[in-house]
Amino acid sequence: MKLPDDVRDRIRDMLWERANDLGWSGLPDVERSRYYEQWTRETAIGGMLSHYMDPRKVRVYIKDSLLKPYERARVSDTEQDILSVLDIDPTREVVHRYIKPHGLRFIDGELIAWGKSRDWKLILMAMYERTALNHGTSAFGTVLLESGNTADDSTRLLVRGAAERLGIARVEWID
Repeated sequence: MKLPDDVRDRIRDMLWERANDLGWSGLPDVERSRYYEQWTRETAIGGMLSHYMDPRKVRVYIKDSLLKPYERARVSDTEQDILSVLDIDPTREVVHRYIKPHGLRFIDGELIAWGKSRDWKLILMAMYERTALNHGTSAFGTVLLESGNTADDSTRLLVRGAAERLGIARVEWID
């Protein structure tokens, strides 16, 4: 039996509201896991979903189909903030958009990328790979959305050093 769109949307909206209230993006994985379990057992969420799918798949559905899009939407919604932090004109022409991690390639070949600070290694390597695979591009800037992993000065110094070695011109943070 297929999950009706209105049921999915109602549960998704409920979970996204709770995620906002909890500060979901800043929660450690252990705490998120606790909420997945709680929501799986909750009648209004897991109970409702188990009417339409194998109850053993409810937790994975909540995590992958309902809350991963929440995270992507939150990171994607910050695009204007990213451009502002990097002093980039928001009317500048974009020729390619990336996800995992989020990024943009502009008509002049400059690349930017952004994501959670806990993923800084992935983001920096993605920038390196994107410039290496796209002739005529340059790694202009990376913005890390602070999630508690690079808040101290020594870690930020390490990240900046890695970025410099990989040819990334700027690294900025949004706390």
